[in-house]
Amino acid sequence: MKRHIGTLGALGAALTVGAAVTMAAAQIGAQAPAPPSIIPPDSTRLVVLGTGTPNPDPERHGTSLAIVRNGKSYLVDAGVGLVRRANRMAEGGVPALGPTELRIVFLTHLHSDHTLGLPDLILTPWVLEREVPLEVYGPPGTRAMVEHILAAYDADIRNRIDGLQPANETGYKVNVHEIVPGEVFNDGNMRVTAIAVPHGDWKVAFGYRFDAADRSIVVSGDTRPSEDLVKACNGCDLLAHEVISEWGLSRRTADWQRYHRDAHTTTVQLAELGMRAAPKLLLLYHQLYSGTDDAGLLAELRAAGFTRPLQSARDLAIY
Repeated sequence: MKRHIGTLGALGAALTVGAAVTMAAAQIGAQAPAPPSIIPPDSTRLVVLGTGTPNPDPERHGTSLAIVRNGKSYLVDAGVGLVRRANRMAEGGVPALGPTELRIVFLTHLHSDHTLGLPDLILTPWVLEREVPLEVYGPPGTRAMVEHILAAYDADIRNRIDGLQPANETGYKVNVHEIVPGEVFNDGNMRVTAIAVPHGDWKVAFGYRFDAADRSIVVSGDTRPSEDLVKACNGCDLLAHEVISEWGLSRRTADWQRYHRDAHTTTVQLAELGMRAAPKLLLLYHQLYSGTDDAGLLAELRAAGFTRPLQSARDLAIY
């Protein structure tokens, strides 16, 4: 049956491409208008750009989320593939995630799987004519990371500015804000509060709460169980929380168990924490499956006593 569905899907795709070519031939030189947003005005949504971990799963891109409201996007973390995943969503009806609209990111911490996409986020939208500097909020060390990225790509930047390629002299620049817990951003459309969280040996790591007129969204970042996150959510509309399978972790070697229990939240711990945080929806993201899958993670939380609405995030989904 799957083969038949795949064949029909391929035929449908071919017909769609053919229709597109015909339309393009009839409108030579015309630029297709941007698709209307599938997110209504004054409506706040979380867009999952990537749920991945350091494990190179081709179905899960580097960890990155976007909070979208009123045509503006607010990114959380910059995992591998961020700009391309964002552009895929822009082409699918979320224009706030087009390359030149990627203008602000909140980093939870400086682990590589959360920041490998930062050079891409700094440079690619600029090459595509973003004119404003990127605003980067993050823990101490963020400024040094950005300065090293810009130094590493100095030859590229100078070549584009000084050579024949049309290029502005502002869009590659970065305004870095090294933050402390508390309100860190408010543009009238979105208020953002940084929440200190415990993540292994990192001296500083953050979760974030996003407050708009219609909705409150809390993103955990990487963390072991945190009372500050429970307080920050306190009945929030959506809590996006990292998780590792207790079943899978218990089968790892002692050294890996020690590390993960100091850095992450197990399904059993999240069930208890989530009941007290009481979000309208608990969304698992940045999932460490450790041999299970989405259904397994959900089953572990239910078995541990979590009874509220619950989903496991998928790349390119909107919540």
